[in-house]
Parts: sequence; C-alpha cells; structure tokens
Amino acid sequence: MKPLNKVQLITYPDSLGGNLESLDIVLNRYFKDIFRGGVHILPPFPSSGDRGFSPLTYLEIEPAFGGWEDIKKIGENFPVMLDLMVNHISRKSEYFKDYLAKGDESEYSGMFITPEKVWPEGIPSDDEIQKIFLRREKPFSTYGQGDSGEEITVWTTFGKTDPSEQTDVDINSPVTKKMFSSILKNFHKYNVGTVRLDAVGYVIKKRDTSCFFVEPEIFDFMKEISELAQGEEITLLPELHSHFSRQYKMAEKGYWIYDFILPYLILETLFTKKSGALKKYLNERPEKQFTMLDCHDGIPVKPDLDDIADSEAARNVVDICLERGANLSRIKSSKHKSPDGFDVHQIRGTIYSLLGEDDDTYIAARALQFFTPGIPQVYYVGLLAGANDINNENAKTDGREINRHNFSIDEVEQAIKKTVVKRLLELIRFRNDYPAFNGNFSVPDSDEGSVILKWENSELFCRLIIDLASMNSSIEYVDSDGELKLWQI
Repeated sequence: MKPLNKVQLITYPDSLGGNLESLDIVLNRYFKDIFRGGVHILPPFPSSGDRGFSPLTYLEIEPAFGGWEDIKKIGENFPVMLDLMVNHISRKSEYFKDYLAKGDESEYSGMFITPEKVWPEGIPSDDEIQKIFLRREKPFSTYGQGDSGEEITVWTTFGKTDPSEQTDVDINSPVTKKMFSSILKNFHKYNVGTVRLDAVGYVIKKRDTSCFFVEPEIFDFMKEISELAQGEEITLLPELHSHFSRQYKMAEKGYWIYDFILPYLILETLFTKKSGALKKYLNERPEKQFTMLDCHDGIPVKPDLDDIADSEAARNVVDICLERGANLSRIKSSKHKSPDGFDVHQIRGTIYSLLGEDDDTYIAARALQFFTPGIPQVYYVGLLAGANDINNENAKTDGREINRHNFSIDEVEQAIKKTVVKRLLELIRFRNDYPAFNGNFSVPDSDEGSVILKWENSELFCRLIIDLASMNSSIEYVDSDGELKLWQI
C-alpha cells in the first residue's frame, strides 16, 4: 500500500484517551479531516520496557490497550503504520525464555547472537568494541541459563538496565525469518499498510566494522524483508539514524526514508534567523521521505547532521534548547564523537517548548515542514502544542519522557481550543487539500532573512513566505476560481 501524500499522526496507543478504543474516538471526533494520511501507532504490543519497544510478541496487543480488532477498526478510516523492531526482542519473550531454559536444545537457540558468532575466540578487545556504534556502555549482556544458572552472553544493542531488556536477534536465522514472515502476515490481516523497521541500521554484526549499516549486507536484508512485505501489500519505512549519505543510499535503492536532518535545520534557521543552510539542504535532498519535527525520541543531531552542521553551530542550538528545559542523549563511543568532543545524539523536549512556546515561531516551523517535499508526520504532543512535561516522574530515569505526556479526552478537548492549535489544524487542512502539493517543488531565491518555498501543479501554485525577523508566515495561492489569495497563517 503506497502511503498517501497527506499529514499523518504519531501517537502511543494510550496517549490520546488511554487506549486504542479512545484513540479511535479522538481521531473520529476531532481529527477526521486532519490525519487523512493515517496514524503511526507506536508499539501497542505486550512489552517489558522502553515504552513498547521491547516487545514480547507481535501477534498480540497489550490487553490494557485493547485488541487487534481495535487496530482493524482504526484502519478502516485512517491508514495504519506499526513498528517492527527488526534488531531485537524482549528478554521476557517466549523465544528468549525458552533459549535460557534449554540452551542449545531450544528451537530458538539460533535466534540470538553470542559473541562467538562474530568473534570465534570470544569476547572482543576493548579496541574492537570502541569501533562499534554503541548505544549503551557495552554491546553485550550476561544472563543466567536454566536451573544451573550458568551464564550466557548475548548481544544487546539497546537497554538502560544490565542485563538489558532488549536482546538482539540474528536476522540470518531461519527462526527469525519465520517470525518476521508471521508478523507481516498478521499485520496485513488487521489493516496495517505501512511498517516502520525500527533500529534497522543495527541488524548486521560483523567483525572490524561499526556493526551499523554494514554494506552490502544491510541491502541484502532490506531486499529479503521487502519481498516479504510486498507479498502482504505493506510498504516499509526503514528507520536509520546515521550520516545522511547512508540515508541517501537507501533512497537510491527506492526505499522511503526519514528526513532526520530537517528538524535540526528548522531549529537552527529559526534561532539564528538565517536561512542559507536550510535552503541549500532543501535544494539537494531526496523527495521520497517522511518528514517530522518531533517524535517519541528527540531531535537528531549526531550522526545525522555530520558534515551538515558544524559543532559550534550545533552547540549554540543545543544551548538554547537546554535553556528552554531540554535534556540530551549522548554518543557513547569515543570514535564516533566529533574530533572536538561534541557528543550530542539527540535533543529531548517538546517542539513547542524548544521553540520558546511562541505561537508564531511554532507555526513557522510547521509550515516549513509541510512545504518540504515528503509525507509530513505530526507527533501527538506537538499536535496539541504541549509544553515540556516537567512533572513526569519517568523523566528522571528516561529523559525522553519529557515529551510523552498522556492526554485524557478532556485534555484533548481543552487543547484544541488553543489558538495555536486551531492555526495548526487549518494549516494541516491546506496541506492535505491543496492540489499543488502533488506537483513540482522549488526554492525561489530570497535573502538570508527569509524563506520562500513554492509548489506548482498545472495552473495552481502555492508559495510559503516566512520573514524570520518577525516570524510572520503567509501563503500566497491561487484558489479554485483562479483568484490570487494571500493567507496570513
């Protein structure tokens, strides 16, 4: 199923009303004409951690959220995207529990990655570990096996605990391949049309590499799983936080990619009131992308912006965000930091707070996103112009929780009355409905203190004009009667 060129929502299954049934009510009651591009429901599966990203299984829905029929019902009115964490699964999954209980006798023994699979002599040296793009202090965890408690070490890319909740899977194992096939078949059965391949860059483990986006093996995997997905009429969206050249390689192969560069460049443009870097980027980027400003993680910095933003400029952006309540995630491996030691991986906070909780600046940011070629996604907190959730107790252990407030239906009703939210909804309607967005994009010349973006389709055109000094945003467009209109957003 080809994604629609309309605006999409990103939300957790319990973040708009408390469960999937309430999500369906909220979507149909308040946003029926808004999210015609669909909804990306972050992992609704039974999970042992990481807010759903440590799934026990993909064949069930967490009972507290509802069931598969709820997913199917939402999919009748809004195209649905779900996640498949191709790199890992929960340590509490039946697969891993059986492996711990039975060892090599388990039918799932080949599904997990012991160090010997990569280094036959055992655990690698510290120097070899430092080559790896680390997401935690070490890439392995040790677990007690069976009644004897004999220790077994397996690869764990992610996880805040030791041992980790998320155990990596061997994508070359027939058992893993069978699992992927059954997941995609089940997704298709319940109206899931797009699947995000979470953490796909980490699936190849190979000696003397960073174990991230290892070529050509990564493309062998993409070809194989794409064939499975095509058989179920599912579009894949690989999630890849990396140097932009790797994203572009994915695009060259015909895959959809995420525009993880755009959010930072929009922040930098609005903070510095200088548009040169953004306009240069917009003239060079692939168009087959999903665009975003905010998400459940944070604003990407390194390695996504390597060779695009220098460390000094990035530090200035980071400092402003910190002043506005943000927190940071860091690069773990010294070899993957900047030569001057700059190590910010992501900036975490709500996009509304990062932009100073200024309505005009926020609308300017969204307008830039919506006029950038691609399929725009709006995170639910940003949709409701939510501020940093400084009272979220979970943020003390996971800084991402600052941008994960759960809204009751009453809170949604109050939020949509805010002027800034009303302005955003009108902007989304224009982006969904105006035919020129299916035409040709250009970046007309303008001075550094402004941005002009233009779409043309036959006799119709629309042009976004942003004055960075005043943060005034307007759209000039031709209406259905052929009259030229000017809309102050």
